[in-house]
Amino acid sequence: MATLHVLSHSPFTDNRLSSCLRILGSQDAVLLCGDAVYTLQAGSAQRQTLERLPEAIALYALDEDVHARGLAHPARLTLIDYPAFVALSCQYDKVNTWL
Repeated sequence: MATLHVLSHSPFTDNRLSSCLRILGSQDAVLLCGDAVYTLQAGSAQRQTLERLPEAIALYALDEDVHARGLAHPARLTLIDYPAFVALSCQYDKVNTWL
């Protein structure tokens, strides 16, 4: 069952990101929003971990959150807007929000 994992908390304050990455399935996707986009900070261990994920795992981030924080993003990450977020949520069998 393909799952969209939605993260919104900074990866520097708790272990939600690492917990999420441990259970990712081969058809899953990760969506970063809110402070979770700090995962994209250049040179951070968290960004390097994302970049090493298998290509089959799709990576997304909310465009407005990335730009509001002035972050660059890896080429394999797709920036999306809110309508695309809704469409993406419908595309996957399950959505798991890491609260």
